Amino acid sequence: MIDQIVTARLYKSMLLIRRIELRIAEIYHTDAIKSPVHLSVGQESIAVGVCDALEKDDIVSNTYRCHATYIAKGGDLNSMMAELYGKETGCAGGKAGSMHLVDIKNGVMGASAVVGTTIPVAAGYALAMQKEALLTGRRRVIVALCGDGGTEEGCFYETINFAALKKLPIIFVVENNRLAIHTPLEKRWATERLCERIETYGIKTYKIDDADVFKIREIMTNAIAAIREGTSGPIFIECATYRWLEHVGPLDDHSDSYRDTAEYQSWKDKDQITRLANMLDVETRTQVENEVTLLIQDAEKFAEESSYPAAEELYTHVYAN
Repeated sequence: MIDQIVTARLYKSMLLIRRIELRIAEIYHTDAIKSPVHLSVGQESIAVGVCDALEKDDIVSNTYRCHATYIAKGGDLNSMMAELYGKETGCAGGKAGSMHLVDIKNGVMGASAVVGTTIPVAAGYALAMQKEALLTGRRRVIVALCGDGGTEEGCFYETINFAALKKLPIIFVVENNRLAIHTPLEKRWATERLCERIETYGIKTYKIDDADVFKIREIMTNAIAAIREGTSGPIFIECATYRWLEHVGPLDDHSDSYRDTAEYQSWKDKDQITRLANMLDVETRTQVENEVTLLIQDAEKFAEESSYPAAEELYTHVYAN
């Protein structure tokens, strides 16, 4: 039987991501948000299943579609919203925007707008963790996330090879929504056997076809345990998912020819947020939903009331001191 406390926690995290992103979509047409946004609506279960299994001092390395993982890992929600508003209280001082969220004290390494670039950086962090473990005995883990498009970058396979060679404490997670902007996967890959390709490096792989948050969390828990025990090097997880909204921006683009409406409906029918809501009693569900509403209201108020950076901030963080 699935623990109700765990279910409520996962539901709260996924619902918070869903609702704040839908709120961002509502605000986006105004001038309040100062950067492009890449929303994860429909993909929340991956970020939550992955991050719920991690400790606070474990690290996640994000893609530019990073709101979900930032929130799921415990990133400061007020600072995230302020960053989108371009305010000085933002997690990067209001100077970086949606695609560069960072909260290192909560284990969120800085995201990057350039596809694939955080993958080798995560491997470098993993190498440092490996050295740290020799000195302290504490085995931390880093998770490098990317989309299916990120696996087409040369640095992805270079990093996979290096991680396998050095037996790094890193878990690679691919959020496979089968789209690289507007190009479907079948027009880009000669075969879909991604896990098979990764296995040739001697890396243990897992594939989850239904975005089941409990399956993702269980596989992550076991993978982390194996790395902490020193019985495994890198591990690779491919998670099928579906992006409900457009590649960048707040709109529904299912009228465009590259989308399959039937596929969209099949994913909506198995939405993990709806599934978990139905697993909770009414009182618990209502309490969680009220808590989420207050968190979003507080974050929006914090962003609105924060100040913009001073003009002289243009000259800080440009050169190393």
